[in-house]
Amino acid sequence: QLQLVESGGDLVQSGGSLRLSCAASGFTLNYYAIAWFRQAPGKEREGVSCITGSDGSTYYVDSVKGRFTISRDNAKNTVYLQMDSLKPEDTADYFCAAAKTCAHYDHTYNPYFYDYQGRGTQVTVSS
Repeated sequence: QLQLVESGGDLVQSGGSLRLSCAASGFTLNYYAIAWFRQAPGKEREGVSCITGSDGSTYYVDSVKGRFTISRDNAKNTVYLQMDSLKPEDTADYFCAAAKTCAHYDHTYNPYFYDYQGRGTQVTVSS
């Protein structure tokens, strides 16, 4: 079965850290760009970060720059999102998606551009 599975979400205090994982099964992750999105209650799915499959270039939206770090371990077929200095406004359901490029990661999520999408993991940051 071809799928992405996220893990690592939790309840954490403001200023804390979490590391999310996006693991692929049934296909090789390193051929794809992997983007992280998040959706808070009542809001659209917004892009957070992306890492390319070709050379590992990384991209971040302004609201998480300097706090989040995306990385990949091709041997483990997994992409990570290290989240530091978390804020209550980071509270959301986070999911990863696989695409050919990172060209659309900083837009509202559009499944047209993605081949696979995970079900998400909940991150809650308390103040």
